[in-house]
Formats: sequence, C-alpha cells, structure tokens
Amino acid sequence: MTKNGPRPGDRNLITDVDGISVGNATDEKAQSGVTVLRCAGAFIAAVDVRGGAPGTRETEVLACENLVGRADAFVLTGGSVFGLAAADGAASALSADGIGLRLNGKGPAVPIIPAAVLYDLANGGDKTWGETPPYRALGATAVRSASADFKLGSVGAGRGAMAGTVKGGLGSASLMLDEGFVVGALVAANPVGSVFAADGKSFLAWPYELNDEFGGLAPPAVREKADPFPGLSRLNQPTQAGSNTTIAIIATNADLTSVEAKRMAIMAQDGIARAVRPAHTAFDGDVVFAVATAARPLPTEPQSRHKIVARLGAAATDCLTRAIARAVYEARD
Repeated sequence: MTKNGPRPGDRNLITDVDGISVGNATDEKAQSGVTVLRCAGAFIAAVDVRGGAPGTRETEVLACENLVGRADAFVLTGGSVFGLAAADGAASALSADGIGLRLNGKGPAVPIIPAAVLYDLANGGDKTWGETPPYRALGATAVRSASADFKLGSVGAGRGAMAGTVKGGLGSASLMLDEGFVVGALVAANPVGSVFAADGKSFLAWPYELNDEFGGLAPPAVREKADPFPGLSRLNQPTQAGSNTTIAIIATNADLTSVEAKRMAIMAQDGIARAVRPAHTAFDGDVVFAVATAARPLPTEPQSRHKIVARLGAAATDCLTRAIARAVYEARD
C-alpha cells in the first residue's frame, strides 16, 4: 500500500507525465478532428488491440520483436480511413523540425508516429470534402499546438465522437503514486456501448471517480440490475461493423521495457470494459497505446520489478476508466 494513496496530478491530464504534450486540431465544419500526443524523446512504446474493427497505422513497428519499439508521437483521429492522413501531416511537421530516425546519416528525419482512427463519418458535419479531406492539415496543426494544457470534450479526435447514443469526446486523467511514479491516460471515446449505469444518468466509472471529476453523481441507492444491452448503447439501433471505437494512450514516467509497456497496455484495456458496456465488440476498433518516458528507474530484482509494473498497469486501468467518463461528461453538441 502507498502512504497517501494514488491521487490525480495537478492537471489531472496525461501531461502530468513530464515529457508528454498534447495538441488538438478541430474542423468545426466537418465536426471532426485530430489529437496528437508528442514525446520529448523517442520513448519506449507498445500497443494492444482488442476491438473487432481497428483502423491503425505503424502498430507493428512497436512489436517487441521488431527493430524500433519507440515512438516520437501518437495520433488519435476521427475520419475513419481518411483520418490516417493525419499521421502524414504530423510526420511532415516533426521531420521538418529534425525529429525522427536518421538512417545512415542521409535523407530527412523519419518520425515514428503510430496512429488509430475512430469512425465519425455519420455523426454530423459536412463530410463532402471530395479529394481533399482535412486530416493531413489537422495533423500538422495538432503537432504545432501541443502543450501541457489542453481541452477535453468535443475537441480534436473527440469532436464527432458518440458514446452509444450520446455525445462522446476526448478525455484524460492521471494518477500520482507515492513511489514517485506517474501514470496518465488520453482517450477519444466513441464506443458502440453505453457509459451509463441502468439509471441512464450515473457513469459506470463512478466507483473510480476522484474529486467529482465527472460530476460526482452516485447511482441510486436501490440499483437496477445491469443490462448486457443497455438502452443507451447503439446495439439497440441499426449498426454497421467498424462504426465505433475507443482509442487511447497510456503514459508513465517509469523506465519500462517494451514487453512491460505492452503489459501495461493489455491491463489498461480493462479500463474500457469498466467504463463501457459492452466493450470490445465487432463494431468497435478498440486500441490502447502505451508509452514510457523512462524518467523513473525500476528495481532490477525481478519480483519487485514485476510488482511495480503490475501497480502501474492497475493505475493505468483506473486512469482510462476515469478518462472515458470525463470525455462524455465534458462533451457538447
């Protein structure tokens, strides 16, 4: 047990992890947007995919058996397949600043920017962009606007998101652990499932809420039994595969290996299952990235190290649960 218990950071954002910044770019006409997480260095990273309809870029480069295993930035974006172009804009902007791999000392810098998309094409806005979708430009803008402070709700990748039948959005949360470790989550919440309990008002994430960060509304004293297909889920409406997704990034200041970062991403997927009912369906493209800045060393003794990694994974799970509820709580029309 920790001395004082985990508590939110000063911002209660993923940027409470030093070395992480976040930028949003929103196209109000299209009601869609892009969110970019920038890394102050090429940080160890991993990814775990659970949804049945993911849309991703450069996920295999993070596999622990492959060469790189690090990332300079991450892109979360609306726009489905069109949104993948946001990573092109982000890559060009970072490369112009000399950020990325230098192979044989020749050619431009090659940034490693894993990306994940959500489907918001049918959620309002003008999508008649023809051959010029806005996402490449939005990706570059989001990179340039990255900072420690950023807005939540209907901005960036969360602008056109839906959470079941209500507005989804962009959410974030953090936890400070007494051992000096910090964990944070960033999410674009667009699940097919519902984020609400049977009363349709209190969040499923309510047991994990800190400091009334998403309204402090407790469920009724006499609770209704949980429905596997809640009324505020899109499963009660005509739905097509690939029409939803929860995409997220978990960050920590711990000096994790790529395998340990993968374990943290795997554990954090349970944060989606806590906050959304049902989760990981064939209609969702649920993806969780994990990134470690390596600012805080871990012990080398195996049992002690595994215990800390487990604690970090548990904290990441709680952060993602809270971030999903915050995304919906902060959303607007």
